[in-house]
Amino acid sequence: MNNSARMHLEPARKGAVFGLLAAALFGLSAPIAKTLLADTSPQLLAGLLYLGAGLSVTLYRKLAPSRAEAPLTRSDSPRLLALIACGGVAGPVFMLFGLDRVSAVTGSLLLNLEAPCTMAIAVLFFREHLGRYAAGAIVLILAGAASLKLAPGEQSADLLGVVLLTAACVSWAIDNNLTQALSLRDPFAIVQVKTLAAGSLNLIVGFALTQQVPPAATVAVALGLGAASYGASVVLDAYALRFVGAAREAAYFATAPFIGALASPLIMGESLGWGDGIAMLLMGLGVGSLLRERHGHFHSHEALRHSHRHEHDEHHKHPHGPEDPAGEPHAHPHEHAPLVHDHPHVPDLHHRHRH
Repeated sequence: MNNSARMHLEPARKGAVFGLLAAALFGLSAPIAKTLLADTSPQLLAGLLYLGAGLSVTLYRKLAPSRAEAPLTRSDSPRLLALIACGGVAGPVFMLFGLDRVSAVTGSLLLNLEAPCTMAIAVLFFREHLGRYAAGAIVLILAGAASLKLAPGEQSADLLGVVLLTAACVSWAIDNNLTQALSLRDPFAIVQVKTLAAGSLNLIVGFALTQQVPPAATVAVALGLGAASYGASVVLDAYALRFVGAAREAAYFATAPFIGALASPLIMGESLGWGDGIAMLLMGLGVGSLLRERHGHFHSHEALRHSHRHEHDEHHKHPHGPEDPAGEPHAHPHEHAPLVHDHPHVPDLHHRHRH
């Protein structure tokens, strides 16, 4: 592999690392959050989780040095409002109400539906390209979700529980694609706005509906869980969306339910059955199929003007004015001249072209 190919594959490697780390942090949240539902309502818990995320990201932004990222602008407001509604309010509330009606193992594995939903929306509405490996991955992941054995007993899954968890996956799939469309902006700023707004709204609605205050210990655990599983995880996921696009990010994030399912026996005392093992195998094969995909061909870049963090590579050859920042990486409005070339690539926001 030549140096140019290695350079172009580097963002894909970063996307894989960030996506898998985000999945690991979030995967542990489902069984832990289920234990907290005994002491609080799903809406209040969603608010505490997102508030913990928002407070931790706000503290980080106060203490951390500048990351030379492009700031959010007024024109980003419609997408921000939509991703707050879908990913910050609807998604977690649907998930927590759904988890209350199914076993932790089944709930964790059903959350794998987020991946094929994200892929479908990315292809149909956001011009992402998926090859044969990706198509096979969707089939395997859906087959794994369909093969789940709903556990009997007190925590057996009824139809409503399955529908609610599916609705959560669709909500987060929309959120993933909207976040990817904003991913050239500062990911920490995006997550801060999203989590503080979603946390505040869910807490207000939750208190209005229940008129109850959760125990102090539950509040503390929920805030801490939110900082890790909804704060650090969502920031890492935003970077993964930037580097590899929504569809491929979904494949990496699809490992999150595996981690939740494996942790459920330790956290909830549940056991894994043969049906769960078959589901995990099929889903694992689906993720592996997508990770094998390599994509490169002659493609064209149209003229474009925008602002984001960048270095002066093959895609960023432009002059600087006296007001532009010095040093690299940096962020400022710049223009892309038309370009035709061939290299390995993924469908980030610089590579949305016809095939």
